[in-house]
Amino acid sequence: MSKADLLSPAGKKAGSVDLDDAVFGLEPNVSVMAQVVTAQLAARRAGTQSTKTRSEASGGGAKPWAQKGTGRARAGSSRSPIWRGGGVALGPKPRKYVQKTPKKMVRLALRSALSDRAAEGKVLVVDSWAFDAPSTKDAKAALAAIGASGRTLVVLGADDGVAARSFRNLPEVQVIMDRELNAYDVLVNDVVVFTQANLPSSAPAAAAEPAEAPAEEDSK
Repeated sequence: MSKADLLSPAGKKAGSVDLDDAVFGLEPNVSVMAQVVTAQLAARRAGTQSTKTRSEASGGGAKPWAQKGTGRARAGSSRSPIWRGGGVALGPKPRKYVQKTPKKMVRLALRSALSDRAAEGKVLVVDSWAFDAPSTKDAKAALAAIGASGRTLVVLGADDGVAARSFRNLPEVQVIMDRELNAYDVLVNDVVVFTQANLPSSAPAAAAEPAEAPAEEDSK
């Protein structure tokens, strides 16, 4: 199991943490990542484009001119697609671009993306973000201290509201909640910063052991 330095917001080493090989030590599956990212971007499309067919275009109720005797080509409606102002033939209509992706592929793509960043040394772990109040200046200084440069993905938990407000105004920083972490956002950023509390792991949460039943007293 590989390890990573546990850093303080001041950039000092506060220990080390284990990076789960099942999450950060995989051989990246490029084809799965490509398919999942394509599906994710396709789901963002609104799909609201629409054109009018000849039956939906206004006007054109009367035949423009007589069928014969005018010397012009036969025409039945001024809303024909070959007429200016007419309907559109085979034009786009509203549709959904959503692609169904198996959950196992989504998880594999995320783990592959994290493994790729970890192999490049682009996964940083901070013990916690100790901001007393929202401060963009302090957030920028903290990222510089831990060595996060370029586009940075900061993964936060539900209790990191102050940190989220501190990082959100930095143009090169994307803030995301740990429950929303996905392959596309990992790949589109250069560095991924976790806190020790939300570092991903494949180990299931330990179940609480049932309390032992009290011994029954012998009846007398």
